[in-house]
Amino acid sequence: MRNLLSSAAVSIHSRRRLVIPTAQFILLVFHRSYKAPRQPAPPAPPKPPKPPQKPQTFTFHDATWDDPYSWMSKLSDAVARRHMDVLMEQEEKYTEAVMSGTEKLQSKLQTEMASRMQFDLSTPPVRWGPWLYYRRVEEGKQYSVLCRRLASLNEEFISNKSPFSGFDFTSGKRIEQKLVDYNQEAERFGGYAYEELSEVSPDHKFLAYTMYDKDNDYFKLCVRNLNSGALCSKPQADRVCNLAWAKGGRVLLYVVTDQHKKPCRLYYSMIGSTDEDVLLLDEPQENVHMTIRHTKDFRFVSVNVFSMTSSKVFLINAADPLSGMTLVWECGAPVHCIVEHHRGYLYLFTDAAKEGRLVDHYYLLQSPVDASSGPRVWENVFHDDQDLIIEDVDFCDTHMVLIVREGWNYKLCSLPLPLSSRKSGAVYLKELNPAFLPLPRYVSQISPGTNYDFYSSSMRFTISSPVMPDAVVDYDLSNGKWNIVQQQNMLHERTRILYGTSSSASSTGIFSDSLNSCSSHEVKSEDDIWNDLSEFYACERHFVSSHNEVMVPLTVVYSRMIENTKRNPGLLHGHGAYGELLDKRWRSELKSLLDRGWVLAYADVRGGGGQGKAWHHAGRSTKKLNSVKDYVSCAKFLIEKEIVGEDKLAGWGSSAGGLLVAAAINHQPDLFRAAVLKVPFLDATSTLLYPIIPLTAADYEEFGYPGDKDDFHAIREYSPYDNIQNDAVYPAVLITSSFNTRFGVWEAAKWATRVRQQTIYDPKRPVLLHFSADIVEENRYMQCKEAALETAFLLKMMDS
Repeated sequence: MRNLLSSAAVSIHSRRRLVIPTAQFILLVFHRSYKAPRQPAPPAPPKPPKPPQKPQTFTFHDATWDDPYSWMSKLSDAVARRHMDVLMEQEEKYTEAVMSGTEKLQSKLQTEMASRMQFDLSTPPVRWGPWLYYRRVEEGKQYSVLCRRLASLNEEFISNKSPFSGFDFTSGKRIEQKLVDYNQEAERFGGYAYEELSEVSPDHKFLAYTMYDKDNDYFKLCVRNLNSGALCSKPQADRVCNLAWAKGGRVLLYVVTDQHKKPCRLYYSMIGSTDEDVLLLDEPQENVHMTIRHTKDFRFVSVNVFSMTSSKVFLINAADPLSGMTLVWECGAPVHCIVEHHRGYLYLFTDAAKEGRLVDHYYLLQSPVDASSGPRVWENVFHDDQDLIIEDVDFCDTHMVLIVREGWNYKLCSLPLPLSSRKSGAVYLKELNPAFLPLPRYVSQISPGTNYDFYSSSMRFTISSPVMPDAVVDYDLSNGKWNIVQQQNMLHERTRILYGTSSSASSTGIFSDSLNSCSSHEVKSEDDIWNDLSEFYACERHFVSSHNEVMVPLTVVYSRMIENTKRNPGLLHGHGAYGELLDKRWRSELKSLLDRGWVLAYADVRGGGGQGKAWHHAGRSTKKLNSVKDYVSCAKFLIEKEIVGEDKLAGWGSSAGGLLVAAAINHQPDLFRAAVLKVPFLDATSTLLYPIIPLTAADYEEFGYPGDKDDFHAIREYSPYDNIQNDAVYPAVLITSSFNTRFGVWEAAKWATRVRQQTIYDPKRPVLLHFSADIVEENRYMQCKEAALETAFLLKMMDS
């Protein structure tokens, strides 16, 4: 009965509408009865490691605090070390899990970064006396080879491509001499070659250099005979941190450190002698350090002895080092002092207080070598000039070259020596009509080269800019001509890589007579000869009002090819410590962000360099929070002016810059979507109060001495580890650290663990740790790999 009714119903219904074909009817019935299998739920986001807590209470001055992760820094505790090994393995797995899905992106980024990297087969040659010294890389080798060739055989330097390895096919002679093959040095030092110091003797017969012994964590002195290529049996010393030649190359002076890495002993060693090395100076006091350097003419060796309360400069006669040391300068504060000698006069470049008053900038003093027996008198060479501030000075036999700053703009000028037109007493620099050397636009830094040859009129400088690859430039001070000897080519259709040959310069049409000469007035040069990239990337400078109305310089770089949608992501760099200039040089790996629409910004916060000592002091010790607030102000400016989109800003900081960025995140975490912290200084309280890695006087001056109550409370106020906000949403953070850094991996591990514990956990904003066992800067492959990981992290976290 049920079937009949059902058939009738179908029949009656079919009269009122189209009949469904049999095949479609079957499909319809199938779809109505078929139940699709349930889609598997997306995998749960990976969870970060949870290391054990071991509560420990600390009390100092009038403060008491708990640190449940202090065990991470107990290197002598075998149990703690095992826990840290497990934790680091878990952290690596967590980072891999979070970054899964970006493998292709990382590979693409690494490929494009590697293609832009400057794989120079040779460094620009350094002319010193009859020789050209340079380093080159042999095919398939990881480390470079230090070489030299006689300039008379090869007046115009030829790279090792042609002729290969310095073989002259015309004469049939090998014109290159290998001095040190660092691939062989790596075999001597357990597969790793890192050189810190390298000094050729003034007679060109010996090379003194220090190699890092990573098994013992110190630098070992090596002296090599350059004629035979053999290592000398002595001197041999460990923990060597300073070198200086004397007696024309027959004597080597060197400084060694104690077990806490404090430079404390100065030794004299006669090359080729079997006698024991002579101890010239011993400073056992805990807070007293020393450094040595020879004057550029090798007439004297200066010995700087300094502490938290004083600075002294002694002079050793290089012709007779055992004749004693003469005190030539002393002041009651730790200051920078560099002594040079020129034709019977000593020049002292310093930032010491004048007549008991602090000064904001460096200045130059002069005194005859043969001073009377009374107190040595130093005279100012130049009057202080706020419009033209001297940042650095270099000497050769015929000229003095000064790096000067006008506002935030850097310039390079030269003066003939001796200063014959100088009146009695100090003069203004401008009165001497210095020759200003040609520079590109947007110069962010000028760095002197080695300039070993005191008797050459040519001096080398590296010119840096946010929109131009570093240019290594030789200036001939005798005639004002100049030459770019090496600069990376970013535009392959415009070849601008030169190797110091005047013929190659003229053949490419880069230099003209009008641009090669420079008069006593500043020469304006065309930007295109500098391989300037400002046609493609814009560079702007803004001044941002900080919390106390101080104007903070902010440099902004972006691609002209990318439309500004007011939603562009941005990366804000900061450092703000030790009075050092913020690194705003062009970095080819950052092109990957610029070409994807990112804005790069650089905040010159207080505590850094570029504006004198007052700018530095206004952001250090008890005033460290000024640098943090300056950085926050710059971050707000970028967002408020719609240079960077809201919730599209990332921070970037390395070492002390990592402290700056992490402290800024603590102050206002909602400003940032992400951050990259490279080997950061994060646990200021513990590191300064209970140092595991030796700290210098400069470290305490910069961050505060915890024995002083005011300094201690200032440290507690800015220390990133001690000021993490509770129940706040923090940005995504990638922390990269290394076992070969001043700040141990435990600082990164402690900070990451506490952030995850105290803040609101958001899987889309993870805190990741990435560890490296190598010094990345010494390995180009590792540089690309690390940069690709950081860039992929930023792109992923910013959804760009």
